[in-house]
Amino acid sequence: MIHSMTGYGKSVLQLPNKKITIEIKSLNSKNLDLNARMPSIYREKELSLRKLIANTLERGKIDFSIYVEITGEETTTQVNKTVIKQYIKQLKDIVDGDETELLKMAVRFPDALNTERDDIDEDEWQAILNEINVALNNIDIYRLDEGKALETDFRIRLKNIETLLEQVIAMDPERIEGVRERLRKGVEELKEKVDENRFEQELVFYIEKFDITEEKVRLKNHLDYFNAALSSDDSNGKKLGFIGQEIGREINTIGSKSNYAPMQKLVVQMKDELEKIKEQLLNVL
Repeated sequence: MIHSMTGYGKSVLQLPNKKITIEIKSLNSKNLDLNARMPSIYREKELSLRKLIANTLERGKIDFSIYVEITGEETTTQVNKTVIKQYIKQLKDIVDGDETELLKMAVRFPDALNTERDDIDEDEWQAILNEINVALNNIDIYRLDEGKALETDFRIRLKNIETLLEQVIAMDPERIEGVRERLRKGVEELKEKVDENRFEQELVFYIEKFDITEEKVRLKNHLDYFNAALSSDDSNGKKLGFIGQEIGREINTIGSKSNYAPMQKLVVQMKDELEKIKEQLLNVL
């Protein structure tokens, strides 16, 4: 079952004095590109969090955020009264101003406010970690749902290419006969007497260069392989991308060898379907 790299997961934890919101967003990327935003108190847990997220989401451009909203009376920021009084005193030596205005200036100066750094409460962190796992599970469900939509589209495109290939196979004898007739007509227009046996030998040799039997077989095998990979237990966008390249190689070879306008039109349609597959493959995990 394939997964998309696009997803969103969210979880909210309500504690007695604070509300903690965890958000995870992901977009497509060739590798893992993780950006983490969180309050400084939780920074010591960042490495373990990155490992958890990387193991769970594997690949993509990921934004992980922890937002904390204080809902109680608790605060870790205190007014440094002594420092502020000294600032006001120094300001009065410079200008005779209103104390309220001087206070507004003083609180903007360095060290006017003290922020105490509390140690992480392990019980609180365990509750947060549980919610992070909930958010990761939510984004995984989102990615799976997106993957199902992609899989449906892939199978439609693959079926379209397979139908076009069947038309190519049905048209191939007519194409070869057309090549044979063009060559014979060209020789006849020369009005030269030719050895029929030699002509037939050269004709067979020439037509062999336009033979697409191997390409038809390989293209069908690649289409079957792509379908089988979509049904596998893992989600491997890179593997599907490689198979897509092989499909494109066979389609291009058929086009270059066809030398027949009706068949080339079918090849153009196959290329169009494959291009749509490649665009969507960029989103597969």
